[in-house]
Amino acid sequence: MQYLANPQRFVSLANAVLPWAWGLTLALFAVGLYGALVTAPADYQQGETVRIMYVHVPAAWMALFVYCVMALASAVAIVFRHPLADAAAKTAAPIGAVFCFLALVTGSLWGKPMWGAWWVWDARLTSMFILFLLYVGYIAVWQAIEEPHLAAPIARVVALVGVINIPIVHFSVNWWNSLHQPASVFRMDGPTIAPSMLWPLLVMGIAYTFLFLCLHLTAIRAEIAARKIRQLRIAEAGQR
Repeated sequence: MQYLANPQRFVSLANAVLPWAWGLTLALFAVGLYGALVTAPADYQQGETVRIMYVHVPAAWMALFVYCVMALASAVAIVFRHPLADAAAKTAAPIGAVFCFLALVTGSLWGKPMWGAWWVWDARLTSMFILFLLYVGYIAVWQAIEEPHLAAPIARVVALVGVINIPIVHFSVNWWNSLHQPASVFRMDGPTIAPSMLWPLLVMGIAYTFLFLCLHLTAIRAEIAARKIRQLRIAEAGQR
């Protein structure tokens, strides 16, 4: 972790990793989409609408995962004072917000033919919407406070307080009555979903994860450049 504390060292590593990561991401999406759209069968109840699952479910997984990344980075910033921890949390937030929004929209598209409504205020949907608001609130802190050293402590608190919603989203289908079905992939007794549908879903989940990695490394690299430009402008202003 201390090895990457040097921004220039981090940028060099990101530059080396990104071409390979983007290539692997595209390959995974190609395989996953082929499995989801071509080889995976239609559901006996949902028909072809089940294919929304291959976009919706990985997006929901990533919305939870990225917020955990934000909270972990915020904790590292508090405990270890890592110089890039706040940058990692800040740049992850917009990506996670997009994943969360995508999960909400595709869930609505999936819910209409299955439940007869675009939106219902059940536990899973409500907690997922709260997660989206937490993302928006975190982003708003960085946008509203111009000085990074003033925005960072507040943003850390928002990220760490909001992480309590993650287990609520995950376990909401077990704790309350919900239109959502219980977990069918990550279970103690093994997946309950058919293998022909499971493998494209898992490949798409891995593809989403690598997409996040690529976008996150690119965003951190851009944040480092923006900080350097800001420091140069402050130095120039001080010399006048």
